[in-house]
Amino acid sequence: MTYALLNLAFLAFVALVAVATLVARRAPRWRVVALTAIPLVVLTAVFDNVLVGVGIVAYDPHRISGARLGVAPVEDFAYAIAAVVLLPCLWSLLAPRSSKASR
Repeated sequence: MTYALLNLAFLAFVALVAVATLVARRAPRWRVVALTAIPLVVLTAVFDNVLVGVGIVAYDPHRISGARLGVAPVEDFAYAIAAVVLLPCLWSLLAPRSSKASR
């Protein structure tokens, strides 16, 4: 199994949860999610490049696409993007609904 295929399965689940938040009208503030993604992706790029560059983490060249940001394969960024979308969506879906009557 390639990393891209693994990412596709994981990102499909994240997309399903994100759509569920939209259907339930409980979606997170997408602008905040996007603004959070910027430093997270930058930090992921820095640390992944260090980990791969120093040799702490290695990738089978037959299982990656070959596209890289620095020395880190692009497939490695899917987890950061998935986390920044999935966690706020789950928080929104699982949080109790506020009731105007209880205020």
